[in-house]
Amino acid sequence: MPVTTSRPLATPTLAHGASKVPEVAAIFWVTKAMTTAMGESASDFLVRAMPPELAVVLGAIGLGVALALQLRAPRYVPWRYWLAVSMVGVFGTMAADVVHVALGVPYLVSSTAFAVALAVVFVMWRRSEGTLSIHSIRTRRREWFYWAAVMATFALGTAAGDLLAVTFHLGYLTAGIVFTVLLLVPAAAYRWWGLAAVPAFWTAYVLTRPVGASFADWLGVEPGRGGLGLGSGPVALVLAVGIAALVSRMSADGASTRR
Repeated sequence: MPVTTSRPLATPTLAHGASKVPEVAAIFWVTKAMTTAMGESASDFLVRAMPPELAVVLGAIGLGVALALQLRAPRYVPWRYWLAVSMVGVFGTMAADVVHVALGVPYLVSSTAFAVALAVVFVMWRRSEGTLSIHSIRTRRREWFYWAAVMATFALGTAAGDLLAVTFHLGYLTAGIVFTVLLLVPAAAYRWWGLAAVPAFWTAYVLTRPVGASFADWLGVEPGRGGLGLGSGPVALVLAVGIAALVSRMSADGASTRR
């Protein structure tokens, strides 16, 4: 995606101006979708395997540790970056579920609220840095904006997925198919209709969350709730192994490139 910066950098750059996020390729989108699905399944498993309050606390601690590791890295390191994304997936699901289950906020209201929060992050980021391109994540402040946006997209996607599946009674499988079709729209618009790279990326980034979460729920929940009943724990474990394999591949590719 093109980088459009309208003002000089106002914060210290990272080591050698190194990017803190990966290149956007097919493996990026596959891994991103798997982290969203894993986060949904892992969150569901944890809140049932232990007291929900303890699960949320552990999720917040895990997210804090993962983000600290990512922020301390001088450049993009696959395992640090994807660990942070995975923990955002777990805690983002918990945050969205707490808003609905514990506070009783309807999914339509929470989806709208998270969408507004994401819009606020984008407006502040754009005004501060002049661009929303992920290829410009080369300063500490831009990295903070980036992760704020990522967390908002995960919470929004979780609430939106449950809105279609539960509130609108479409079921998890149908919701997953609907969001998959919607996901193809920004890709087609970017490729054939001239949509700019930045809005195409962030639209797709938001939509991968409900795609992954809906299919994860369909695989994990019991048949009485419209799923296959495989269990959230086994689904999360299989997805975690798959993510680890993809991250290992990215790490190996990166090591080969640096030689």
